[in-house]
Amino acid sequence: MINTVFSACDGGSMLQEAMVRAGVVSPVYRYYASEIDKWPIRITQQNWPDTQQVGDIHNVDLHTFNGDPIDFMGGGFPCPSFSVAGKGMGFDDPHGQIFWEIVRLKDVLKPKWFLFENVPMKQEYQDVINKYLGVEPIEINSNLVSAQNRRRLYWTNIPYHGPPKDKGIMLKDILEDGYVDRWKGGNLKTYFEKHRRQLVFSKDQMCHVGDADLNGHDCLKRVYHQNGKAPALTSNGGGNREPKVYTGGMSWRKLTPLETERLQTLRDGYTEGVSNTQRYKICGNGFTVDVIAHILKGLI
Repeated sequence: MINTVFSACDGGSMLQEAMVRAGVVSPVYRYYASEIDKWPIRITQQNWPDTQQVGDIHNVDLHTFNGDPIDFMGGGFPCPSFSVAGKGMGFDDPHGQIFWEIVRLKDVLKPKWFLFENVPMKQEYQDVINKYLGVEPIEINSNLVSAQNRRRLYWTNIPYHGPPKDKGIMLKDILEDGYVDRWKGGNLKTYFEKHRRQLVFSKDQMCHVGDADLNGHDCLKRVYHQNGKAPALTSNGGGNREPKVYTGGMSWRKLTPLETERLQTLRDGYTEGVSNTQRYKICGNGFTVDVIAHILKGLI
């Protein structure tokens, strides 16, 4: 059982949710969280009031933990610096440099177990991370345990026994009842005629049926069928960045905050208490809880 945890870049403490769900922490564990954004901190303290917030990771050292030896260290260092879909500068980016703080603290704290997450990236970046963490990453797609297509890399020294079983969850399984009356939708600008005859799914089980009548990047306009998966949540909230679901005819709507919680396999209402924009952002920045819980069960 794990007694003491340090979570770097903790966000809304979804690591803590996964650890409790997996049953790997002792009944009286201590959880230290490094986070600087007030909104995810509020959600963490709302769900886990005993969490000890330690602030900016740059200021964390051995004395931060009052002599407690750290059994487990985890976290997801900022991904925009490394994403193949973004324009990050890798380790030259200020956010990318947080990785070196994680390496510093891992070397200082010497946790028995560790788990770190990031997006698929250029091999040159992955090779550096592999070298300094001392392990090769595991790749798992959240679509095995949720309605979200979310490929992520996990660096860990926890014994790994293979990916989770596919639960077959689709968008239709996580949609709120009665959403039509409460959530304003929009019109489709284009609708793919071939989908009127037969739905066409990608290898990741996503079914792009048309584009919303919106301004902005093409990826923000894509509307997906309820019989398939949603695209990965992003770290940006608001501004029509939320996944969009087809509602029939020439109509669509964005997913609700509760539905994005379900994409991350969170408890319903986990992010309540802040604005919808912040709820979307916290979910997008977080872990898919059931994926993390699956990896953690390798400790049992």
